[in-house]
Amino acid sequence: MAAKLSISELDAQIEKLKERRKFLIVKSAERFARAATKAGLAEMELSDGELDGIVAEIAARFRKEERKTASGASSQAGRSADCGPGTPAPVSHDG
Repeated sequence: MAAKLSISELDAQIEKLKERRKFLIVKSAERFARAATKAGLAEMELSDGELDGIVAEIAARFRKEERKTASGASSQAGRSADCGPGTPAPVSHDG
């Protein structure tokens, strides 16, 4: 049987969860910023719309791979050894 919590205990738990959520969002943002910098996107003059489009394309690619994996196909098919998770794709800086 679960112990009963007071309103103040529930409020304290809610505040802890809110702080944890903020922390996770910041860590996620830092992770994506590092990846974008590593790939050279930070130095490119891209509009917010262009950057949103690039990120949407990447997300669609990985969603497609997740569906393949879920249906039994290997998500590694067609990938070269230097193009795994965490490895940025080659980026042209020609503008």
